[in-house]
Amino acid sequence: MYKDILILVAKKHNTWVDIVCTFGCSRELAEDITQEMYIKIQLQLEKGYLNIMYKDEINYYYVFKTLKSLFIDLKRKNKDITIISIDGSVPYLREKIFAQQITESDIDFDQTNKKIQNALSKMYWYDKKVFEIINSGESISEFSRKSNIKYYSLYWTYRKVKEKLIKLI
Repeated sequence: MYKDILILVAKKHNTWVDIVCTFGCSRELAEDITQEMYIKIQLQLEKGYLNIMYKDEINYYYVFKTLKSLFIDLKRKNKDITIISIDGSVPYLREKIFAQQITESDIDFDQTNKKIQNALSKMYWYDKKVFEIINSGESISEFSRKSNIKYYSLYWTYRKVKEKLIKLI
């Protein structure tokens, strides 16, 4: 029975991929997320959950929420996602938040590092220190507890500095 439902869901494959692309990722990554969605739905169907169907049609909202949660999980778990294409061409890096596609040959690492260090040295000391601490691996919530600075203050400071530095690249 659940195989029939999966076939019905798979008929809308391009629709699901298009939906994931609207989240801000490439078509190739959207294909991967969509495949993960099929696995997740199959596991749910095997357990007896039939939320995927609404009467005789696919529950689009359920599929959308599944795709969105898989996308958010992927972004939360991976700072950098390295994607190697099937045809063996040069892999490209995807920046976690902004989903920028660039090849390694497009980056002069020494020059970029100098730009970033120069920009950091010109920033207000508080912004620079918050960025350095969080970027070194300290979680924002842990840093907030240790310093008694509000979480959102740290979050927005870190985000502001990160966006400025990404513009330099």
